[in-house]
Amino acid sequence: MAKAKTDPNYRVIAENRRARYDYAIEEDLEVGLMLQGSEVKSLRENSANIAESYAAVEDGELWLVNAYIAPYEQAKTWGHEERRRRKLLASKKELARLWNATQRKGMTLVPLVLYFNHRGIAKLKIGIAKGKKTVDKRATEAKRDWNRQKQRLLKEH
Repeated sequence: MAKAKTDPNYRVIAENRRARYDYAIEEDLEVGLMLQGSEVKSLRENSANIAESYAAVEDGELWLVNAYIAPYEQAKTWGHEERRRRKLLASKKELARLWNATQRKGMTLVPLVLYFNHRGIAKLKIGIAKGKKTVDKRATEAKRDWNRQKQRLLKEH
C-alpha cells in the first residue's frame, strides 16, 4: 500500500512539549485564533512560543494569555504586541464545556500545539488538563525509560 502524500499546508509552528510532562491531559480541542496580519506573517516564519502560555474563559470568551509571537520585521509601523491576549474562536457549546471543566478543582486549559491546518489557517490545540504531582511525573518518566529499554532489547535480538 502506498503512503499518502503529506499535506504541504499542514505545518507545526510551536509545540508545548512540557505540557504532557507537567499535566495529565484529559481531552483536547482544536480552536481558531484571531490574529493580526503581522502576526500571521510572523507565524509563517515559525517564530512563536506557547510554552509559558495558558487559555482562560473570561466573560463568555476564550482567551490565549502570554503566548509569544515575534514581531514581523517588515511591519515596523503597524506591527503587533508580542505577548498580547489573543481571542480564541470556539462554539458556544464548546465554551460552556470548557468553562465547566475549569470550574472543577485543579483543572486548567493548556495550549498544546500551534499549527497551520491543511487549508493554511492557524489553529491551536488546547487540552483540558489536571496538574501532575511529583510522584506521577516520576512514574511517567520510569515508564518512558522502560519502553526505551524494551525497544533497544527487541532491536538487538
